[in-house]
Amino acid sequence: MRKRSHAKRRQARPVRKATDLQVEEFERRDLGKDLEASGMGVLIRPRSRPTSILLDEQLVEQLRRKGAKRGLGYQTMLKVIVREHLHEY
Repeated sequence: MRKRSHAKRRQARPVRKATDLQVEEFERRDLGKDLEASGMGVLIRPRSRPTSILLDEQLVEQLRRKGAKRGLGYQTMLKVIVREHLHEY
């Protein structure tokens, strides 16, 4: 009896690097629920929705200067201003 030739040859599996078990566990699990359930976690940055807004270059430069004084970028500075003053409108 003849051996059948395979039309598709098996591809060699990529060589897997040995990794630390703790790193594997960290990458495998989403720890957000664990932190939330423990009550010990602090939300640093809530999820935000991307938006788009057109700003004059002069306004962007003013935001950059104001933000630099606080160690912030212009977009973050804009968010701070909106958050602090939205209740006024």
